Amino acid sequence: MEVTNLNYDLVVIGGGPAGLAAAISARKKGIKDILIIERDRELGGILNQCIHNGFGLHLFKKELTGPEYAKIFIDEIKELNIDYKLNTFVLDINNNKELSVINSKDGFFKIQAKAIILAMGCRERPRGAVNIPGSRPSGIFTAGTAQRFINMEGYMVGKKAVILGSGDIGLIMARRLTLEGTKVEAVAEIMPYPNGLNRNIVQCLEDFNIPLLLEHTVIEIKGKNRLEGVVLAKVDKNRNIIKGTEKYIECDTLILSVGLIPENELSKSAGIKIDPLTSGPIVNDSLETSVEGIFACGNVLHVHDLVDNVTMEAYKAGEKAFEYIERINKREVIETNKVRLRTGNGIRYVIPQYINTNNLNENLKLFYRVNNIYRGIEILIESNGKVIKRIKKNQVFPSQMESILLEKNSLAGITQKEITIYLK
Repeated sequence: MEVTNLNYDLVVIGGGPAGLAAAISARKKGIKDILIIERDRELGGILNQCIHNGFGLHLFKKELTGPEYAKIFIDEIKELNIDYKLNTFVLDINNNKELSVINSKDGFFKIQAKAIILAMGCRERPRGAVNIPGSRPSGIFTAGTAQRFINMEGYMVGKKAVILGSGDIGLIMARRLTLEGTKVEAVAEIMPYPNGLNRNIVQCLEDFNIPLLLEHTVIEIKGKNRLEGVVLAKVDKNRNIIKGTEKYIECDTLILSVGLIPENELSKSAGIKIDPLTSGPIVNDSLETSVEGIFACGNVLHVHDLVDNVTMEAYKAGEKAFEYIERINKREVIETNKVRLRTGNGIRYVIPQYINTNNLNENLKLFYRVNNIYRGIEILIESNGKVIKRIKKNQVFPSQMESILLEKNSLAGITQKEITIYLK
């Protein structure tokens, strides 16, 4: 098939909540030639399989299911006549913002973009990432895979289940499996605290009397052809197995909810610098990556708790992509004063990692996660020994993303090349 070459002002990779919102935002700002590339058979991304409610509480002030939330944005994409290609894969991006793309209809072709927004979402950690000994029987699923089988494909995954990991998808699947008739024996979590939102602990476990076993993990898998059971054991503060605490639970299904990883193979192929703490691109206050004109938002940047926050971040990415395209069309150059945001005591990561203090035309919201449970603490932002911002918090958890608003006036006089955020 003959190779087709296309040109777009903006290409958005990913048709989930981040990609949809970014494209809508960019079109409303004035970008006409926009293409969304989605590898699945329909727009909406992970939202299509999330049939539970709880979406849109912050953005729309009402509870929606995942498909309902997605439909609002899909309808708007169609109303705005934004182009999209389904069942289409981006194979490669070069540093000139040229994409190598393939699908069954058009074959292999290239697309030249003025700007690119990365919105590929994230993937689940598989069994291999947690090194559980045992054979490889059927009946072991990641939580998202089990969710898709049940909610979209119409298949049940088992009759008696254990869930390893207390991430939000695992908690939601504990409830979903129970409602479908599966007996969920327990949710085991290796950490001394749950990794999901408190509302999911209450609504998905406590309301259904499903036990949550903190500081426990699966140490062995039993069964040859089909899973027959798992061995759980308690761990110490260093996450080492405590001998004598082993417990066998008979089950035919093991659901893994052991973390999410931003989907950044394409980002790496484009030469984008990756933050080892977030596993997502390093970005500045415009959500621009280390490659000029390539932006990132949503779970490809860092894993979010709420889709509402994904949407708001994606709106910003669309606006900043518009500003970038306007600048290159006018051949404008912005003078930069690049300030690095660093993490100090108690802070696991912060987004963005860089600020251009010469380009701030609005207050800046920082997003961060802590590395442990803390109560009665202060969050401080400091530059050259001077505290720029101080906020008291009753408690913070690693499972919940936090944010802090920095007024642009407080950053205007920064002469140092570093700002630190830390707990006290």
